[in-house]
Amino acid sequence: MTFARSQQGLSILGWLMVLAVVAFFASTAFKVMPHYLDYMSLEKIITSVETDKASDVRTVGEFYNHVSKGMQVNNIRDLNMRDAMQVKVENNEFLVHLKYEKREPLIENLDLVVNFDKEFRVRMP
Repeated sequence: MTFARSQQGLSILGWLMVLAVVAFFASTAFKVMPHYLDYMSLEKIITSVETDKASDVRTVGEFYNHVSKGMQVNNIRDLNMRDAMQVKVENNEFLVHLKYEKREPLIENLDLVVNFDKEFRVRMP
């Protein structure tokens, strides 16, 4: 006869359930992480206008060109920059509004939706 105090650990069914939950969250993380990495790269590209003296960005068109080149270098291809970003010049500063959303299919008709919305004030170099 075995007693409850002598039994330890999970059963095989318990381990399979734990493994299924871990696999679900890992799959979700692997689908969402590239979008966050692209967003962090975009933030760096936008703020680099201020510190990159060689580019000498003065107009909205030059700003879009600078971001476009940065997106090519960082291999961000699935984002339409003109739709995701609005740029205005005010008092020797670029006012940038970066707003877009990305969808990743999860299971059947369920999607993961990631919204990015941030405003930047970037001084002209």
